Amino acid sequence: MLIRKEHSDTGGLLGIWKMDETREALIHLFPEHLRPEVMEYVNGVRSDRRAIEWLSTRIMLLDLLGKEQIIHNREDGSPYLEDGKPHISISHTKDYAAILLHDSCPVGIDIEIRSERVKKIAGKFISVKEYIDPAQKTIHQLLHWSAKESLFKLMNEQGIDFRQHLFVHPFTPALKGIITATETKTDQSCSFTVHYEVHPDYVLTWTAG
Repeated sequence: MLIRKEHSDTGGLLGIWKMDETREALIHLFPEHLRPEVMEYVNGVRSDRRAIEWLSTRIMLLDLLGKEQIIHNREDGSPYLEDGKPHISISHTKDYAAILLHDSCPVGIDIEIRSERVKKIAGKFISVKEYIDPAQKTIHQLLHWSAKESLFKLMNEQGIDFRQHLFVHPFTPALKGIITATETKTDQSCSFTVHYEVHPDYVLTWTAG
């Protein structure tokens, strides 16, 4: 079910889908002339979760654009639309899918279910120079991870090390706000603005550049 459709602070079009349908229910949301092609694809997907992610993403894109667009994937797995525009970024987590579209510039979006598991891997993507609020440790770590995922998608550079090449400047988490981050992977060492939101079930970050 499409639970959000709005123009974001970055000027793009943002959508969030709650994946609570079966694959059969999702197939029936497609226009009738598309259903045979859609069924042919998902019947070849063994994982029910993967099929539901694929279906949810494509029916959400149809809802957002109001027209059919084919999602392709580059060799590195990053998505693009058949005619090259709008620029697109996609993210999935448990029960949710998110899309960000922009007519004129690359974008990155990430949605992460709220979980304590991030604590176990935090040292792999957060450097000792980055600030984590001890009173909000889990959410802060999760926002670091999500912001870096959004930047990774936006930059589309190979060999990015989240801990070494992406630096999140100090901030204190709120329900929504802006994160400033700098990359050191390229010679330009660009800085970016990442928007974030904290919801009861998930955190969401997005950026455009």
